[in-house]
Amino acid sequence: MENLKVLFPVHIRKKIKNNLWLNDLEEIRIRAGQPIELAYSGKTRYLTDMDGEMCACVRESVQNARACYRITGADIAEMLSYISEYSLYAYQEELRQGYITIEGGHRVGIAGEIAKDREGITGIKYISFMNIRVAHEKKGCAEKILPFLKDGESIYNTLLVSKPGAGKTTCLRDCIRSLSNGKEGWEGMKICVVDERSEIAACHLGIPQNDMGIRTDVLSGCGKSEGMMLMLRSMSPQIIAVDELGGKKDFQAVEQAACSGVRILGTVHADTVEELWEKPYLKKWMKRGIFERFILIRHNWSGERDFQVFNGKREQLC
Repeated sequence: MENLKVLFPVHIRKKIKNNLWLNDLEEIRIRAGQPIELAYSGKTRYLTDMDGEMCACVRESVQNARACYRITGADIAEMLSYISEYSLYAYQEELRQGYITIEGGHRVGIAGEIAKDREGITGIKYISFMNIRVAHEKKGCAEKILPFLKDGESIYNTLLVSKPGAGKTTCLRDCIRSLSNGKEGWEGMKICVVDERSEIAACHLGIPQNDMGIRTDVLSGCGKSEGMMLMLRSMSPQIIAVDELGGKKDFQAVEQAACSGVRILGTVHADTVEELWEKPYLKKWMKRGIFERFILIRHNWSGERDFQVFNGKREQLC
């Protein structure tokens, strides 16, 4: 977490006297000409510049923060140098997709003016906006659902289901780690992770920044359907894990992998399990019973994560 501080321009870094502002931090929003915005579990606050010193305390309302420091274009250029380790060209493929993953697993989304050629988007120029999503590993968060995944010496084909932002990728990561390492009464399994946007393993220079377990292989930056087929052919997985299944090609690749004896552990966007039967490509899977476990993830009134487990017949198990 403290490494986030070094992403700021030097003159801002020198003014921040402590790291209290990092506690429970989820996002840092950088916008040219605007204050530095900090997101904490749904609350938005702003870093202030009082009497020439950047206060670690933050204002809950930008209207009340009259002394907010406004980010300049030069500040953003300096931050991009630190984020890319002085070589934006080395991150050209990630930039084309709108993000850079940095050491520690933090993910920097970027926006500006799109650069295109006849084949499509080649990158982003005049970068003026950044969203630094702070990486959080919550080991053990999926401990309660693991027993419901077990199918003899393997697992059921399983989908983690939730709305965006409810924590399904965090739970997926914890499931992968636990299944890879194994535990008492349960041998660890070979898991291949197809991590299209580096959100699961958060690879930096090819090395996962998150703990993925000792029997996990990661393919980063590759499309899900192509990646699943590549891993199936080359890495002999027992489980293929993939985030945010959605397109027709994704489902075709899942079907081929499942028919090859490989178990699938994935995530999909939906607010209820019933919605899965309404999605065009999932509907066929539901009728054929390819997936046997659905883990519905929601936040309760206190903000804590709740799980509901359903089988392939939509019967609630817990």
